Amino acid sequence: MKWLPENWNYRGFDMEKLLPFKVFCLESYKSVHGLSGLAAYEVFRKYNVFDYIESCYNVLHSNGRLYIVSDIDDYIAHRK
Repeated sequence: MKWLPENWNYRGFDMEKLLPFKVFCLESYKSVHGLSGLAAYEVFRKYNVFDYIESCYNVLHSNGRLYIVSDIDDYIAHRK
């Protein structure tokens, strides 16, 4: 994100890494579950998945796509 100062962060996170990772998680979830982008976004919004991703970034970002989607599924299941 070129419009942010180089060393800017939000809650201790480098936004240049966090935002693309959130998009990666959303796209992965969408693909695995065969959802539209809007449907996947609504699930993420309803269950505050973006906040979860942010809070677990240090663990999640070092794992693979299927692990991340499985973890998000577990997170959502515990909130239903």
